[in-house]
Amino acid sequence: MDFVTLLILAVGLSMDAFAVSVSNGLCYNGLKKSDVIRIAATFGFFQAFMPLIGYFLGRTFSSFIESADHWVALILLSAIGIHMILEAVKSLKTPETECAFRTCTTKSLLTQGIATSIDALAVGVGFAVLKINIYAAVLFIGIITFIFSAFGVVLGRKLGSRISGGAEIIGGVILIGIGLKIFLEHTI
Repeated sequence: MDFVTLLILAVGLSMDAFAVSVSNGLCYNGLKKSDVIRIAATFGFFQAFMPLIGYFLGRTFSSFIESADHWVALILLSAIGIHMILEAVKSLKTPETECAFRTCTTKSLLTQGIATSIDALAVGVGFAVLKINIYAAVLFIGIITFIFSAFGVVLGRKLGSRISGGAEIIGGVILIGIGLKIFLEHTI
């Protein structure tokens, strides 16, 4: 996987965290710089850690799926992308009028971090069959997610919920595109 593809994948994966960060910026009262860093670090950590877990799970089973690795990447990334798009459309159709939480608790932040990184676990499985440098990839994904999440919190304070759904749709489209790119590279 080349650098540009990894960058686009990292941006796509970070869109869930970005959208939730925008919501956090909108909902949480009295956020300080340390809270912005804590939110961004949590999302960055989970977006980096989950593909690592997926990678090692995938390596365990990669010999069974090596001949169909391009299909695995296409199906996993497309399923994740479609799910992100559907969730974004659903949230746009029924916007919440009130925030669920008004303060940024550790429990809510950990829950958000795990929930937004489940798709990254599946991407890690795809990384195993593509045989990429997993440590460089997860570090890069974590850094990109940290940056997007910090920016999302600040943006949420300024713009509110008007942009979070659109970010998830863009992220979903990016992941589907990468899945198609991998598939086409292996079949053409």
